[in-house]
Amino acid sequence: MTAAPAGAGTTVLVTGGSSGLGAAVVAAVARSGGRPLVIDRQPPGDGVPWVECDLADTRAAEAATRQLAERSGGLDAVVTAAGWDVPGRLADVPAETWERIIAVDLLATAAVIRAALPYLEASRGTVVTVASTLGVKAVSDATAYCAAKFGVVGFTRALAAELAGTVGVTLLVPGGMRTAFFDERDAQYRPGPDAVLNDPADTAAAVMFALAQPPGCAVREMVVCAEQESSYP
Repeated sequence: MTAAPAGAGTTVLVTGGSSGLGAAVVAAVARSGGRPLVIDRQPPGDGVPWVECDLADTRAAEAATRQLAERSGGLDAVVTAAGWDVPGRLADVPAETWERIIAVDLLATAAVIRAALPYLEASRGTVVTVASTLGVKAVSDATAYCAAKFGVVGFTRALAAELAGTVGVTLLVPGGMRTAFFDERDAQYRPGPDAVLNDPADTAAAVMFALAQPPGCAVREMVVCAEQESSYP
């Protein structure tokens, strides 16, 4: 059986869908004829249905997921694209900030998927989690982000084993992209003028490929990065 486009009628919930990779996935789903839904702190463009939510509040994230799923008559896929980071030495990053990174990047990933599972099991749907190349290669001044993204890798691999035969599970490991992710960082932690970064639309295309697989065919893991990505391999 060959893959078909993730097209008309496909309902895809995207966390962090108002910017960056999440917005690129929302746009790709809409172009394919699907119905994107968004959980974010900011509204997405073009009237996309959404629920405002601070994903660091994992109970609120679960409630937002159920609200959108019920409002839309179910879910066919979830893409956990929300991510946040404040680089710095462990001793210099405030504890509240450090723990918020873990909450948004890892705990909310699990919370949203947990709430979505009944709907995904009913539709024989697909989960795509978004880790990072820093989820497989650790670097200095990124203890919270590496801890969270390494956690997403382990969580997703265990989830794939747990849900085999009921829900498709794909781990996406993206490299750096040309998004606002780096904008609020101190200058020393921003990509330099010669940095080679991926277009988030290209990474979103890989997400769509994973979503297009028929039941029983799983794209388990994908690394998508610029050829000169410094954090991979």
